[in-house]
Order: sequence, then C-alpha cells, then structure tokens
Amino acid sequence: MKNLLIVLLVALSLNGFAQQKEPVWHTDVNKAINLSVQTSKPLYFFFTGSDWCSWCVNLQKAIFTKPEFTKWANKNVVLVELDFPKRTPISDDLKKQNRELAQKFRVRGYPTGIFLNLTNNNQKLELNELGRHAVQLKPGTRKFVSPNTWITEANKILKTK
Repeated sequence: MKNLLIVLLVALSLNGFAQQKEPVWHTDVNKAINLSVQTSKPLYFFFTGSDWCSWCVNLQKAIFTKPEFTKWANKNVVLVELDFPKRTPISDDLKKQNRELAQKFRVRGYPTGIFLNLTNNNQKLELNELGRHAVQLKPGTRKFVSPNTWITEANKILKTK
C-alpha cells in the first residue's frame, strides 16, 4: 500500500512538471509583435551574446531556466531573444534585425533586458520602452538574485504599462 502511494505521488508530481510549458523565446521580432498584439502582452527583449558572454549564460541559468520564471513569463510577456553570437551562425536577416534593434534601443552591453509595449500611432505600431531590467546581483557577491526577486523588479517595470 505504501509503495502504491509513493508511486502515485511521484507520477502526479511529474505530471505537474510536464504540464508547465517551457517559455518560447522568439527570434523573429515581427512574429513576436503580432503575438503581443494578439495576447495584449508586453514584449521582453533580451539582448545577448549566447556563445561568448558569460553574464548572459549565467543569467539564463540562474533566472530564465527556473520554474518561477517560466510560469511568470508564460503569463505576462512575449519573450524575444536578440542574439549576437561569435561562433554560432545565424542568418544575415537575423543579424540585420538584431543590429538595428540594438542601435534603436542604444544597447551598450550584454546582457540587456528591455520591456516594451506597443502603441498604435496613426495605424502604425510603435515600440515603446517601459524600462530596462538591469543584471541584479546579491549584495556583496557575484551571484544573481533569486528568480522571485527578478520577477518582482520586472513587475514594477510592467506596472507602467
């Protein structure tokens, strides 16, 4: 009886984890904008150097892969990864799109996270910056804050929506 109960509890807990959908990081900004319009969710642009920027890689591991972030992101934002890899090939169109957006939003370093919303100005959609989410470290350390702390700060930025 005990073994049956343990197996049942393990199966139910695994099912709960399986149902949590991984967040989708879009690379095509136009598709992400369309999704933002359809869902009325703001955009989160993540400017990264995925294969060379250690801060970017560590931020993803510490925050973006955690269940708390996944749950929050799926509910609150459309995620957009704007990558500037050195070794990983990406298409010329993607390079051009990412470079133009980095220039438009004056990205000076990596990682940079920017929350944006869309406004309709004379039937033309415009991206409006709500705020930037700085890399947050635990005081006196080189370790990132918890996902919940990151989310709290993100929610403060999104309240300006």
